[in-house]
Amino acid sequence: MEYYFAPMEGVTGSEFRRVHHKYFPGVDAYYMPFISPTQDHVFTQRELRNILPENNQGFRAVPQLLTKNAENFLWAARELAAMGYDEINFNLGCPSATVTSKGKGAGLLSNPEFLYQLLGEIYEKAPVKISIKTRLGMEQPEEFERLLDVFQNYPVSLLIIHPRVRQDFYQHPIRMEYFEKAVQQYPGAICFNGGLKTVEDCATLEKQYPKIQSMMIGQGLLSNPALIQQLKGLSGLEKKQLMAFHDTLFQTYLETFKSERNTVFHMKELWSYLMGLFEGAEKPWKKIRKAVDGAGYESGVQEMFGLPFK
Repeated sequence: MEYYFAPMEGVTGSEFRRVHHKYFPGVDAYYMPFISPTQDHVFTQRELRNILPENNQGFRAVPQLLTKNAENFLWAARELAAMGYDEINFNLGCPSATVTSKGKGAGLLSNPEFLYQLLGEIYEKAPVKISIKTRLGMEQPEEFERLLDVFQNYPVSLLIIHPRVRQDFYQHPIRMEYFEKAVQQYPGAICFNGGLKTVEDCATLEKQYPKIQSMMIGQGLLSNPALIQQLKGLSGLEKKQLMAFHDTLFQTYLETFKSERNTVFHMKELWSYLMGLFEGAEKPWKKIRKAVDGAGYESGVQEMFGLPFK
């Protein structure tokens, strides 16, 4: 079984990936938060910081593109191939209203005929293999049967399925019956994504679907950065290890952003997941959440690390 780190916008950028890999090796691939190529055919400085090979050394990283324009996709794909990437992931799952209202991300799932044509243009000229991350549909899970028909027409290197529709966002329970249909009907490689938070969750899925060879984990890995280590039979999370990871990531953000405020903002997002590891985390989490500078933030963090793990 291979285990992939899901792309998490605003969290799992290149700085995070490097530090996570240093302290918690074992992730088989980090899928990057999406890039939206435009008709200007230029990567922004922020996008370059995320995708430059020198910022992703020592581990496998897969860029992700979000667009509804084949020409823009293929321009970015060629640029990424020239950097040495051998796989690009196509985002058909983002449920954000600002994305779907433009017909991108999960918004593409509402028009299978257009998606069929778009994928045809992309796969005809793609310089590297193209994987797809998808939801079941825009509004109803029954849409997925038609979408599977579309995907089967192309050499999708890996179909990563998040078994929710766009309207579910992340609240509705995973619709496992539709994932099961995909396992039975889809002839290509499938990866499961969604709701995997513990070793037990992953073991149950693997036992239930022995044919799938990969899982993608997002929130579960942010809540327990050592989760994949544990899945591979290595030691569980230790507080000393977590503290070293935290301190290195904090310093890396400071050096990158040149701003305490921006660094603290990024670290707060991570702590919204990590706080679940600690007994009685509410009080220090409140301090962290209200912090506006490094001193206030570090005071809350010190208090948090003084608590026992659950």
